[in-house]
Amino acid sequence: MSDTPGKQQNTAAFYGQAVASFAVAMAATAIGIYQLSADAWVRAFLAIAVLYLVTSSFTLAKVIRDRQEGAAPSYTPFEKR
Repeated sequence: MSDTPGKQQNTAAFYGQAVASFAVAMAATAIGIYQLSADAWVRAFLAIAVLYLVTSSFTLAKVIRDRQEGAAPSYTPFEKR
């Protein structure tokens, strides 16, 4: 019996739900900014702010994932402890 932890895989349904949720949120935000009764420069500023927030969120998620993967011990099946 091995003590090697298996790599956790998400299901296709979970992945699809995450993508759909992201698409709905981005579409709703884009429609809300487009329908906003404000000058074009205000709408443009809000759109750029939303895009910056999204890219920052992806970067943060990647950094956290990389840190967690780096902290987890990795063993090969034939490695002696």
